[in-house]
Amino acid sequence: MAASLGLVAFLALAGYALDRAFLQTAKDNLQQRLENYALAYADKSDFARNGEFIPPYDPIEPRFERPGSGLYAEVVLPNAHWDSHSAQGPLLPASQLLKPNEERFEGPLPMTQTKGMPGEVYRYGRGFIWSAQGDEKSEFPYTIYILEDTTALSTQVTVFRAALWRYLGSAGLILMLLQAVIMRWSLRPLRNVIHELKHVQRGLASRMSGRHPRELEPLTESINAFIESERENLDRQRNTLADLAHSLKTPLAVLRARLDHPGAEAELREEVDVQLRRMNDLVSYQLARAARSGHQLFAAPIAIEPHAEQIVRGLEKVYSGKGVLCEFDIAPGSQFHGEPGDLQELLGNLLENAFKWARSRVLLTVQPGEQVPNRRPGLLIAVDDDGPGIPPEKVALILQRGVRGDERVQGHGIGLAIVQDMVRGYRGTLDVRASEELGGARFEARLPPGL
Repeated sequence: MAASLGLVAFLALAGYALDRAFLQTAKDNLQQRLENYALAYADKSDFARNGEFIPPYDPIEPRFERPGSGLYAEVVLPNAHWDSHSAQGPLLPASQLLKPNEERFEGPLPMTQTKGMPGEVYRYGRGFIWSAQGDEKSEFPYTIYILEDTTALSTQVTVFRAALWRYLGSAGLILMLLQAVIMRWSLRPLRNVIHELKHVQRGLASRMSGRHPRELEPLTESINAFIESERENLDRQRNTLADLAHSLKTPLAVLRARLDHPGAEAELREEVDVQLRRMNDLVSYQLARAARSGHQLFAAPIAIEPHAEQIVRGLEKVYSGKGVLCEFDIAPGSQFHGEPGDLQELLGNLLENAFKWARSRVLLTVQPGEQVPNRRPGLLIAVDDDGPGIPPEKVALILQRGVRGDERVQGHGIGLAIVQDMVRGYRGTLDVRASEELGGARFEARLPPGL
């Protein structure tokens, strides 16, 4: 509707502009024609010795000789007045003597036609000087007026306007029909998206197809990513409940057996206390793991440096006996698109592992990752240390849950596994290799561009 109204308004303005331009052009042509008539009268006319005006022998235009023809000529003298035969009968506007070489174009001016009907005329006048053989004493001014009624010009304008609005109306109708066809064709992909989305809602399709114009690809990709994220969340919740149920099965079986074969009250109370604490630990662990898994789409960006500084301050106190110092190489404006808790877990586990194995130096590097148009940039987070490093054959082992790089070092062996699960949840990769800068180990997490 807005496009149609805009088109109609444009055609109306174009028609008005063309109408004004044609009317001005027609008036200019009329003025030029009347001027030519006046110059022809001045060139071919003469004056008698007594100053009487002598018109051209051959008529300038036959209409000047036909009474009431609509084309009139007047010559105004200081003490006389001459009219063409066509001006005999109509009552023309009063005219006056103009200065030499003065021009005047007026109209429309009121007049009365031969039959007494009111009418209008355009009038062009020009002042001249006549002298007999260059005698300045015999010079006198005179003015030639050429008048033409508005009928011819009005007819031209009427014909032009009828043709103009007829053509513009036809063009507008054709353009509106063409516009409707083009808009229906151009909006067809949106209807396809709505159709596919309804299929997904009804369970007839699992995701949006990839057959869409590039203008709609960000929309369909976001919808697909949202669908996949929701399914992953649902699967994660199911897995968490299944893991929790499986974990609680053994403590519940132990309690059931103790109730079926009760012993001393003190032993029963002790067993119930142990199993309840175990069940509480299992529930806390499963809930924490569920909270750490995956990430939300369209999360607000988080500044990395403040979180890194907070974590490092705490670790430097814990490992103050080793005198480990952490250096930052963080690109200005680096941001993490995700949950604050995920960023804390990611940085905390990587930095704690580095502090644990470093001799004296740790380096945290944060740089922009891969760049894709119309998407948020990727992110590179790397932590280097100057410790003993990790043999390549043990990399896969230390990333397993519950496995520690050195059994003599305190820990539970799940920190790096949590990092790996978290990076995978963000569709990223975790690479472990030797540090070229510090000589120890380098843990490098790469997060891809997001929606």
